[in-house]
Parts: sequence; C-alpha cells; structure tokens
Amino acid sequence: MTGVNSFQVSGYGPERAGWTRLFARDSLARRLDWPILLAATTLSLIGSLLVFSATRNRTELNQDDPYYFLVRHLLNTGIGLALMVGTVWLGHRTLRTAVPILYGLSVFLILLVLTPLGSTINGAHSWIKLPGGFSLQPSEFVKITIILGMAMLLATRVDAGDKQYPDHRTVVQALGLAAVPMLVVMLMPDLGSVMVMVVIVLGVLLASGASNRWVFGLIGAGTTGAIAVWQLGVLDDYQIARFAAFANPSLDPAGVGYNTNQARIAIGSGGLSGSGLFHGSQTTGQFVPEQQTDFVFTVAGEELGFVGGGLIILLLGVILWRACRIARETTELYGTIVAAGIVAWFAFQAFENIGMTLGIMPVTGLPLPFVSYGGSSMFAVWVAVGLLQSIRVQRPMSA
Repeated sequence: MTGVNSFQVSGYGPERAGWTRLFARDSLARRLDWPILLAATTLSLIGSLLVFSATRNRTELNQDDPYYFLVRHLLNTGIGLALMVGTVWLGHRTLRTAVPILYGLSVFLILLVLTPLGSTINGAHSWIKLPGGFSLQPSEFVKITIILGMAMLLATRVDAGDKQYPDHRTVVQALGLAAVPMLVVMLMPDLGSVMVMVVIVLGVLLASGASNRWVFGLIGAGTTGAIAVWQLGVLDDYQIARFAAFANPSLDPAGVGYNTNQARIAIGSGGLSGSGLFHGSQTTGQFVPEQQTDFVFTVAGEELGFVGGGLIILLLGVILWRACRIARETTELYGTIVAAGIVAWFAFQAFENIGMTLGIMPVTGLPLPFVSYGGSSMFAVWVAVGLLQSIRVQRPMSA
C-alpha cells in the first residue's frame, strides 16, 4: 500500500480519486476526524482574538495598523488549513516514499540558518529571512521530518512481516537520522526545539515497540548530555540565565525573571472569568513581553480567566485524545508511530508553553500550538493534523 493516494482506500479505485471526492458523503467526509478538525480550528480562532488583543496597541510592532497581526494570523491559519487539505490529499503513505527528499530539504534549510542568510529573533538564531518581511523557522518542519523518517525506518520490516519489533540495528539507524538535524538545531542554539525533538524521539520509540532499554538508555544519555552542554558552555548566556531564574524564581525579578513574574501576575489577576476580552490591564499596559507568541496564554488567563484558559487546555486535550485513538486503531505500524510522534510533540510543547507562563517550566520560547502567532509553527501543526487525518482516512472501514 506504500505510495497509495489517500483517496484510494478500501473499495475505491483510482478512477474516483481526486478533488471531486473531497466532500463525498460515502468516503472522506465520513472518515475525517471532525473533533480534531473542529478543536484545532477553534484554537486558531481563539488565538486570533488573543493575538489581536496583545498587539492592537503595540504601535512599535504593528506598523501603526492595529489589525496587522490579526490579519497575518488569520492568513497563516488559512494557509495551514490548505496545507492540511494537501497533506490529506497526498496521504501519509505517499509522503512515506518522499521521506528522503523531505529529510534532505529540512537539513539543508536548518544549515542555511547557520550561514549569513540566518537571522536572530528574540535571542534565537533560528530563522531565515525571506523577501517581503517574512521569516521561516526550519526547526518547526524538522519535527515533522524526524517523525516521518523514524517511522519509515522503524516500520519497514515490521509492516513487511519480517520482524515483530524493530531490531537494534534499525533503532540505531533511526536514532542517527534524528541526531543529525538535532545537532544542527543545538548549534543555533534552539534549546526549546531540541527538547521537543527529544520527546518526539522517545514517543516514537515507545510506539514502535522497540526495547525499553533504548528508552531508558536515551533518558540517561540525554541527562548526561544536558550536563555536558551546561559545563562546556554551549548554551548562550541568556539561556543559562533562564534556567537559573527557573531554579530560583526570586533571582533578578526585574531582569531575567521579569517575563515569568509578569506572566504569573497577568494570569493570577484574571480570576475565574477574567477581566474581559481587550480589557486586561497587564495586556493593555504591555507589561508581558512577547505576548502574541511565547506568552499568548497570559492573555487568555487575564482576559478570559480560568474558564478561558481551561477551554484552551480542554481543546488541546481533545486533539491529543483523538490522536491517541487514531494511533491505537490504525492497522499499520507506520501510521501508529507517526500519530504517536505527533501526540508527543503536541503534548510536550503545549505543557512547556503553558508551564513557563505559570512558572513551573523554564522559559524556552516555544509557541503554543494553534494559538501563538507565527507562520512556521502554524503551518507545521496543521500539516501534522493532515497526517493524522490521512492515517484515519486510510484505515479499514471496519476499524
């Protein structure tokens, strides 16, 4: 079935494949996971309101246009939805055959970041400047290629019936595939993205059925590597300061601890129902830095209160729950691994983003999936949704 178009599923030949079947009542529309689609769309729309609230008065950022970030966020969401549709149309099995090309392209792009074409935004040298004032963050797409590449390697012999579980040689190959882009991203350095990739690798290995010795070994190696990175001075001073502030919240509250302190004040002031959309004093007063991106959850906490923040967490939970169900119900190991990798990605990144606003996780600059402003992140998470939908679409009707 490798390389089969996503519309060529049980009982349907290639003559019926194509855009004409996109809304066919007997096929795709019935197979799509609508809870995921509705939850992700709702999160993106909520994010547009939060981004608008955080930026409408920021004249130094919005070029004197209060709707500047709102329009771009909605445009990013629209492009993301189009990418999701395109991913479903191609199918995760077709993308499986294109993994070498996608992997090579993603590594090439992150290497470009280390050249003069790369640019630094908010202390992270993780971006490529594009014409028209746009920027691309290749590390967001590396997350997808790591998932697809490892899934392809780990599932090939198992899906072919040669093995029941991935052997040690295959696991080593999969880890080597993931290590190359992760090392490049570490050199940027983009510690937050590396943390997400590590969790993705662990989630993929667990879903593949690989020996638990690999998982425990990687956890031990990761801990040792983190200590070595700290001791060897690989991290920038601002990253070390962030971890120091996390370990000691009272450290330099007007400096490195300022972001977290203001974030907690904003969320705490929201109470149960919040101060009302566009009426948050912390947000209006611009006390929380990077509120449209890294700290967008503080807008929800202050202006929508516990109810609004809880709704965002609930919608993220719906996506994770349905993704876990897709991973469990698919009949191919490749699909299971891809879905599990996406679950690990979304779960950790959401936990880290919300956790850093509450002071229970270090500040790493990771966006909140579907909610934070940012084109690269928005495109990547919607492609991931497309992969989940493709896996569900191609499962047998009886599943």
